[in-house]
Amino acid sequence: MGDAPKGVITRVSGPVVEARGLKGALLYHVAWVGPERLIGEIIRLAGDVATIQVYEDTSGLKVGDEVWDTGAPLWVELGPGLLGGIFDGVQRPLPLLTQPDDQGRPQEPYIARGVILPALDRQQRWPFTPAVNDGDHVEPGDLLGTVPETPHFHHRILVPPDYPPGRVEGLRSGEFRVREVIGHLIPDNGGPRRPLRLSHRWPVRKPRPIRRRLDPNIPLITGQRVIDTLFPIAKGGTAIIPGGFGTGKTVTEQSLAKWADADIVVYIGCGERGNEMTEVLVEFPELKDPRTGGPLMHRTVLIANTSNMPVAAREASIYTGVTIAEYFRDQGLDVALMADSTSRWGEALREVSGRLEEMPGEEGYPAYLASRLAGFYERAGLVETLGQEPRQGSVTIIGAVSPPGGDFSEPMTQNSLRLVGAFWALDVNLARRRHFPAIDWIASFTHYHLDDWFRDHVDALWPELRAQAQRLLQEERELEEIVQLVGSDALGDPEKVILDTGYLLREAFLQQSAFSDDAFCPLEKQFFMLRLVLAYHGAVKQHVRSGRCTFDQCIQESAPIRRSLFRLKEMTLDELRAAFPDLLAQIEHWSQGRH
Repeated sequence: MGDAPKGVITRVSGPVVEARGLKGALLYHVAWVGPERLIGEIIRLAGDVATIQVYEDTSGLKVGDEVWDTGAPLWVELGPGLLGGIFDGVQRPLPLLTQPDDQGRPQEPYIARGVILPALDRQQRWPFTPAVNDGDHVEPGDLLGTVPETPHFHHRILVPPDYPPGRVEGLRSGEFRVREVIGHLIPDNGGPRRPLRLSHRWPVRKPRPIRRRLDPNIPLITGQRVIDTLFPIAKGGTAIIPGGFGTGKTVTEQSLAKWADADIVVYIGCGERGNEMTEVLVEFPELKDPRTGGPLMHRTVLIANTSNMPVAAREASIYTGVTIAEYFRDQGLDVALMADSTSRWGEALREVSGRLEEMPGEEGYPAYLASRLAGFYERAGLVETLGQEPRQGSVTIIGAVSPPGGDFSEPMTQNSLRLVGAFWALDVNLARRRHFPAIDWIASFTHYHLDDWFRDHVDALWPELRAQAQRLLQEERELEEIVQLVGSDALGDPEKVILDTGYLLREAFLQQSAFSDDAFCPLEKQFFMLRLVLAYHGAVKQHVRSGRCTFDQCIQESAPIRRSLFRLKEMTLDELRAAFPDLLAQIEHWSQGRH
């Protein structure tokens, strides 16, 4: 290990190790622990005693084993080759672990301890085309050139954020490996010249710098009607999906990863069950990207940290994922980060905190739980990036929360609730009725005011229809409570109209299968569907209030229209666009035709 500061282990407690003798070590430095050089991170210092959380299995470590301070924080490698990659929590490429070693022997089916692999392929050459000339002045974040990483994506190579302004010298075109020097930067301040490469490294706990934050005013289109219509999220926003077991958190996150209107998707499987993560790893490479027609993996980065992996690595996976997302944001791209599930991260914090013998907070979670969550969610945002050429990029964070027993009053849900802009609460009763997505339209909310965008880009009636639908669903829920007490026969016809419209909104509009052609619903189709359902509501309401017919008579007479409403989700956008005028005219004709 050369001249690296060295200490010895004095205590081992699960993933937490104490070592004495690491003089000069800094907080959050990476340490190599034991004879197998397990990866760890220094999380507490007291004199010359360092407390290290180890990101690998600590079985077999003993008092007296040596520990080395690497002198650097935990960082990720950023450059061409990230897209399509599958990494563990500390950015080791998982597919490489299944390949034969240098002697041709098959490696273990599980991640061996102490394995250190580069995140990016050191042998692959990437064609680089410069965008600046020798002598040009550049600043941090400026474009140096591009690399065609996939047929549909050109990777932008930027001046690293921690480089000073200066002049470019010797920048070359050609094919290069990620760590080859492609040129140099001569700083304006007269400092030593800096090498320019296709890749660079960045500490995971340090947010990447930006020029300024912008107000999130553009929706992230998800194709899920209950989200886009009732509880939209802005690009650069934050949302959580809390729900009990079996309510569809993972399926919802996977649907958002497949269909969301994002340039890049970073999917973090943080402490999830192995079979769920296996489904993602098997399914995603086979999915076709609806935007390009190519494989979805060409714009996806997967970070797999399953529940049987070392618990401390869950925290590393969260920070690794958000740092990769910020890197693509700096290129002027819109990134969607899916964290499934942040509750597993909270459980890891609780376990490590207990090993550290810290004073516990509510339900045993550490007192700093809220600040850790805030530090994560605050790295989302719509920003103006560094660089002389103005660029906008965004990171949208959507985190699943798994409250024990579906109890939303537990600390992870409540602390997350205070930080996010959208709250999509999954309801166990809806899931039991096979209503998916099981997002409760009463408990959920959004703080993003995007009506102006929908009015300008979809239809001027959108805000009015959305408000009317939410009001009817609220009234339906209140009437259902009355029905449970006194029965539906006690209701008048006007109240029965509201109950029926609520049923239509739930079954013909909000319910959506993730495994059919209805998995993605364009905004225009959502508008047509909602417009027809509410037009039918207005017609029935008009008949009942005027006394032209009873509620039961209206339902019987309008049976053909109702069948058409239930078939709307089966129609393609083109089919619905063509049929919409006739369907609306049919409703209006029936509304005016009975005297």
